[in-house]
Amino acid sequence: MMRPVLHVLTDPDLSRGRSHAEIATAALAGGADVVQLRDKHASLELFRESARELRRLVSEAGRTFVVNDRLDVAIAVDAHGLHLGPLDGSVGEARGAWLPPRILGASARSLERARALAAAGADYLGVGPVFGTTTKRDAPGAIGLSTLREIAAGVGVPVIAIGGIHAGNAALAIEAGAAGVAVISAVVAAADVEAAVAALRRALDDAVSR
Repeated sequence: MMRPVLHVLTDPDLSRGRSHAEIATAALAGGADVVQLRDKHASLELFRESARELRRLVSEAGRTFVVNDRLDVAIAVDAHGLHLGPLDGSVGEARGAWLPPRILGASARSLERARALAAAGADYLGVGPVFGTTTKRDAPGAIGLSTLREIAAGVGVPVIAIGGIHAGNAALAIEAGAAGVAVISAVVAAADVEAAVAALRRALDDAVSR
């Protein structure tokens, strides 16, 4: 089994006043493979500035930088990847402008939706929330490990589990077939971001070494 991928998403609402760059730097030091810029409140100008800074930081570390939601910003800063949520636009249309080897991710919570997104050109799927999450106040209920397992087995692209993931349950997602996990609150809200990411990294690596 390949080494699980660890995605860290930034979120200023949870960051204890730390900047996107501070979160990204600590996440990279802790072993994150992917850093995704997520900010639902910033102006376009501020979002673009943050994207440029994170693109540089993540690239210098040899990791993957993904922009959440904004195709225009992803193109402007030459991000490695773009992730679209269920309300962030058409995956098919984005794929037409966001050509390989650029990475395109999308969110799904059912096998039917996951298959449609993969057919439209998604390179990977963020599936969840697997467990309960407080990051999104309007988030739907948890899909559970059984649905995660069903989706992972039923699509031909990597599945990244998200929603309520932390060091104590990350291994369960990998055992259910996920290729990796994506985390927000367990890392961004932690007192020590680097340590929180390192704990997740160990949990993921232990899951495939058993």
